[in-house]
Amino acid sequence: MTARHLPDSGATVVIVGGGQAGTQLASSLRGNGFTGRIAMVSDDTALPYQRPPLSKGYLTGRTGPEAVRLHGPEYYAENSVQVLTGDPAVRVLPSAHRVLLRSGTELRYDHLVLATGARNRSLPVPGADLPGVVGLRTLAEADVLRERLASADRLVVVGGGFVGMEVSSSATDLGARVSVIEAHERVMARALTPVTSEFFAEAHRVRGVRLELGEQVARFLGTATVTGVETASGRRLPADLVLVGIGVEPNTDLAEDAGLDVRDGIVVDALLRTSAPDISAIGDCARFPTPFAAAPVRLESVQNAVDQARCVAARLTGTARPYRPVPWFWSRQAGVRLQIAGLTGGHDRTVVRGDPARGEFSVLCFRGDRLLGAESVGQPAAHMAVRRALETGDRAMVRELVDGSSAP
Repeated sequence: MTARHLPDSGATVVIVGGGQAGTQLASSLRGNGFTGRIAMVSDDTALPYQRPPLSKGYLTGRTGPEAVRLHGPEYYAENSVQVLTGDPAVRVLPSAHRVLLRSGTELRYDHLVLATGARNRSLPVPGADLPGVVGLRTLAEADVLRERLASADRLVVVGGGFVGMEVSSSATDLGARVSVIEAHERVMARALTPVTSEFFAEAHRVRGVRLELGEQVARFLGTATVTGVETASGRRLPADLVLVGIGVEPNTDLAEDAGLDVRDGIVVDALLRTSAPDISAIGDCARFPTPFAAAPVRLESVQNAVDQARCVAARLTGTARPYRPVPWFWSRQAGVRLQIAGLTGGHDRTVVRGDPARGEFSVLCFRGDRLLGAESVGQPAAHMAVRRALETGDRAMVRELVDGSSAP
């Protein structure tokens, strides 16, 4: 396929998904001078909002609903972006260039962008449907969790990933007694090296969080509401509230039904084009090639959503470039900020720069002599240096990063 851009006027871009990626795409299209019609379809009833604060400041009340919104209603009106909330797309007809909505509305597109995001994985055990067993992905779910946390004394978090540990931190700030059940032997094990994982585990323990590692949930206890969790080993943990945060899966139903190539995400090329003409995919739902991994990846981060939206907007308005930004992520929990640069999966060697005991360190991850990325705590300058080194491939810069480090 050749990369073709849209005319400045008279064309219609339909965006399915009202999250960070879809909103950034609409904004970037207008910023690049696109004057055609933009319609953004969302199954959420709220105007587009940021997800990262939902597990942090929004839960504790430090951040309110207005602060998490990406834009107010006047922004969409002033920029002629039609936002269709609470009316999800139910079918895509690539040959007819049509999107059908649940309400019966039919949208014609010149270019369609799937920014459908991801949904929480369910936990199919007895009692999973009890009141008080909740998830956290949407603003509405955050509202429920925040309201219940106001009166909950004991919170059990199922899943020791980023969301689970961030919610644990927020709940501890609110005075709740928190237990975390994690199937792996470490918290955030899929994403972090043992050094950084253990640092955060201890930071949470010091704040009173009880970590049940290497455990799985057998069932939720209670009748009218949840009263506890029973683990596979037979342990029972009392609970007034349970958060299930065991990861997400991409929303690919529309793409599969439309006949697009789907493999744990909507498969796209280096220009973020799907297997169908005039359809792109961005954000959490897209699996894409990157110079920072040996195989295509799917990333769940604000940086990826924003940068992919900008990449597609540039292509649609006449500047087609492969998607190549350095991936980076961050998390704040237990009073500590974690920054990650690059994709560290598959590393075979690590080098620690700084001292974990002081809470100021970076773990540089290598495969052979190649720097894959780094985890940084209390070292924002090192984080930025790693991002620059990954972007430029400067070996001298990598040597400077390693200089003075000690192998764990």
